[in-house]
Amino acid sequence: MTLYHSSDSRDNCGFGLISQLDGIQSHQLITTGLDALTRMTHRGAVNVDGKTGDGCGISIQLSPAFFKPIASEMGLGLNGVFGVGQIFLNPDETIAAQQRKQIEAAVKRETLTVLGWREVPIDESVLGNVAKSKLPRLEQIFLKAPAGWRKYDVERRLFVARKRVALQISDPHFYIVSMSTLMIVYKALVMP
Repeated sequence: MTLYHSSDSRDNCGFGLISQLDGIQSHQLITTGLDALTRMTHRGAVNVDGKTGDGCGISIQLSPAFFKPIASEMGLGLNGVFGVGQIFLNPDETIAAQQRKQIEAAVKRETLTVLGWREVPIDESVLGNVAKSKLPRLEQIFLKAPAGWRKYDVERRLFVARKRVALQISDPHFYIVSMSTLMIVYKALVMP
């Protein structure tokens, strides 16, 4: 039995958009976006545990200034055109390992190189009991394009890889949140 009943369905989705028109990346823009997100709590549902919401997220431009030092600490070089995938994997490591292999095979089939995986740090103290019980493994995959490729060429290939994997893996814990050279999405089953 689930908490969802279609007879209770109501459209409560909220959406906000802010942009830095000059294209310059700014932490202030992200802070403003997160602040705006916290003002959307009234648009969604809150579970009886008082912490689990129906989910929220933020989509931002991929920042080489953020990811290159992280990759460097892992011994990975993010030179040239690179991408980052944000992936929800099964909490069971054996199943997650198989899912990683399927993702890697799909990416390699598109002539891209898998540089490595990173477990994303999570602050579980902000999660309600329901969200904790459904918590997937949140990992990032680092990808590199062959020399001379443009970002938009890679975007098309990543789209094909994402769709191929989505058709192969049928698991309620599995989801490719984003996989791109241009942007990344952070989302969670929390209240804004």
